[in-house]
Amino acid sequence: MVGFLVFIRPSDLPKVAPVSPFRHLDERKAAIYENLRDLQFEYRLDKLSDDDYAATKVELQKELARVRAEEDRLKVELGQITGKTPPPPRAPEVVVAPKQNVCPGCGARFEKALKFCGECGKPMSADPEKKHDAEIKQ
Repeated sequence: MVGFLVFIRPSDLPKVAPVSPFRHLDERKAAIYENLRDLQFEYRLDKLSDDDYAATKVELQKELARVRAEEDRLKVELGQITGKTPPPPRAPEVVVAPKQNVCPGCGARFEKALKFCGECGKPMSADPEKKHDAEIKQ
């Protein structure tokens, strides 16, 4: 009975997850970001001079740029990204306000459809205007 408890077949063991080629780069990036946070904290406490802060920050940023460049190189090497640049973003389309939002009396334009003009107070559609004029004449 004890033999069954001690002996484990290799086929019963769970598969080991493959190690990511980016793992060491991710750890290095995390360490650099933490160093930048610590640097800024110490600078705010006036533990560092302006020159020391600036020089150390530039060195950490250069190291971060090297790590990110290595990351990009690995991605291209592994085929995760191509060397192509993404297409430029399209210009936003211009939306023209519909005719119903233009006052027939004064020509004022509004974003929303209104019953009466916010500038001159006249009805926004032609039909109610004729009806309104007819009511005034009576």
